[in-house]
Amino acid sequence: MATGENGYRRGVGVMLLNREGKVFVGARIDNTDEAWQMPQGGIDKGEEPWTTARRELEEETGIPPRLVERITECPERMKYDLPPELQGKLWGGKWRGQDQDWFLARFLGDDSDINIATDDPEFREWKWIEPAQLPDLIVPFKRELYRRLLREFADYL
Repeated sequence: MATGENGYRRGVGVMLLNREGKVFVGARIDNTDEAWQMPQGGIDKGEEPWTTARRELEEETGIPPRLVERITECPERMKYDLPPELQGKLWGGKWRGQDQDWFLARFLGDDSDINIATDDPEFREWKWIEPAQLPDLIVPFKRELYRRLLREFADYL
């Protein structure tokens, strides 16, 4: 389980770009709302954030690390709070939100290299979108985080 401090789960997120500069998003299996998110996950004890990012990408999308090139990293961690109604439900009620390292990465493969039907699937479908669409597609409590990421990575998008 991810280590954390001050009630926040330590994690990572990846903004993955294809050759056309579009961003990978997936619709979570456990959420029937029309909400899309970028791949993310918790850091295992002793694991480096970029290692976590590549592991989570492979676990959620089937994309092997050799097809992912790191472009840059957000200079500061991004935090978000879960809404009160979710705080007792997610992660066994242990965390009130996440504190994440975010990476911008390039996908070097083809769409045929993506397979969300992984051993422990998280997404029911996926698509490539324009970066500017991100805040409109994410759950409301992560919207500001996604807007900040767009500003942080603007020079590369």
